[in-house]
Amino acid sequence: MRRALIVCPGRGSYDRAALGQLVDRSEAARAVVERCDAFRAAAGRPTISELDAAEAYRTTLHVAGENASLLTFACGLADLADLDRTAYEVVGVTGNSMGFYTALAASGALSLDDAIALVETMGQYQAGNVIGGQILYPMTDADWRTDPARRAVVEKALQDVRDAGHVAEWSIELGGFAVLGADRAGVKALMEALPPDVRGDRTFPVQLPLHSAFHTSLMAGTSEAAFRDVGGLGFRAPDVPLVDGRGWVFRPRWADPTGLRDYTLGHQVVAMFDFTTAVHTALEHTAPDVVIALGPGNALGGPLARILVEFGWQGVQSRADFDALQASDAPALLSFGVTQQRKQLV
Repeated sequence: MRRALIVCPGRGSYDRAALGQLVDRSEAARAVVERCDAFRAAAGRPTISELDAAEAYRTTLHVAGENASLLTFACGLADLADLDRTAYEVVGVTGNSMGFYTALAASGALSLDDAIALVETMGQYQAGNVIGGQILYPMTDADWRTDPARRAVVEKALQDVRDAGHVAEWSIELGGFAVLGADRAGVKALMEALPPDVRGDRTFPVQLPLHSAFHTSLMAGTSEAAFRDVGGLGFRAPDVPLVDGRGWVFRPRWADPTGLRDYTLGHQVVAMFDFTTAVHTALEHTAPDVVIALGPGNALGGPLARILVEFGWQGVQSRADFDALQASDAPALLSFGVTQQRKQLV
């Protein structure tokens, strides 16, 4: 068996290519989706199955937080349900942004029903209530290592926008990418302040559609509502090490449920989510043989690869090293969102 670190993606990972992935799944995966469907149906909302089986992908429907959150959660846990437990031993769990809510269920820190209630509640706060926005910007060089000069450009842009009177903060440290959060005017100012950076067929900075300024001080009201509405959920010590967005480890048996609740509904909502540090800590703490990214899609493939290069995991020092390791009999990173890799996982 290979020791596996499970990584759960954020809500923006359900894209056009992910449509229909919950159709014709295993019994174990269907059980997860059915629990999500039951929760949505009881609230009079379109079920996850209906959203996933739609004839066409629509940004206003599938990217909207009130739908995307539980849709992403369901896809991730359905993948985990399909993981071949005779080949892989789960030794730790982490996630990016909303993926931390999925990680709570994946690690056993919340029951499935409680995790659904958390994700659905947090998602519904976004219905007609997008607060500010998020911007994505790359910081790595050709070898996938963070370039100090590019990071300095990001820091200067943030400071300039703040000096102009806007709220502009780090939102997520995303494995070689900066995700910045700002109020609406601040988003526009950041888009103008950051120099264009062409990577393949994309030109950065990119504003993420229908995203609030998550993990910034602008979400203080959301945090207060969360403590009120879901503060009574049954948080508990996880079954395997769970790493949060600060790089802190919640350990089996020893983790404080109150501390886990307070982080999830407090710090996680209003302060930067350091995904890079979370993954680095998880690697060092659990010593996995392989990192496994749950679906939907493969949005975390690039950031995870850059993190492995950044920290020299398994001797990987460059993009070429990473590609060589991936082509070997023991790749360091596998994703449910990549068809050939999925076949190795289920």
